[in-house]
Amino acid sequence: MRLSQGGDKQAYAILLEQCGAWLARYYRQKIAPDAIDDLVQETLMSLHRKRASYDPSRPFLPWLAAIARYRWVDRLRQAYRNEADSIGNHDPSEDSHEEVVAAKISIDRLLDLIPTSQSDAIRCMKIEGLSIAETCQRTGQSEALVKVNIHRGLKRLSALVESE
Repeated sequence: MRLSQGGDKQAYAILLEQCGAWLARYYRQKIAPDAIDDLVQETLMSLHRKRASYDPSRPFLPWLAAIARYRWVDRLRQAYRNEADSIGNHDPSEDSHEEVVAAKISIDRLLDLIPTSQSDAIRCMKIEGLSIAETCQRTGQSEALVKVNIHRGLKRLSALVESE
């Protein structure tokens, strides 16, 4: 990565190839096989966009793993939202959406591992897309408490995902 940041195109090509292989192994344990290639490509694009933020004095793999984790969580969140949007328009004759259901179950399980006040705030704002005022009204929490609970909850979720 240090060489790539310095403009070495060959080093950058090798970096992307090795990162792609590592990401495929990483995601193989987390998502459906048919979604791995897309998520690897999305993550490599994120790596490309964020490469200037990498600090060469720090280890590279934890930096890459953090990007991979965020891309994975974004994919789960997107699948969860898509499933929530389509519940009202569900046609029973359609094929099952195993990946979406698995993502929703994964998110629900993760949210069950953090305090209810945090998971409620995250569900309202980050998954359902409610405003802070709407979240306050639904959860009975103050605006400041909603913000704190989301921050702490996302931090805990990140730690849980990282420990997997």
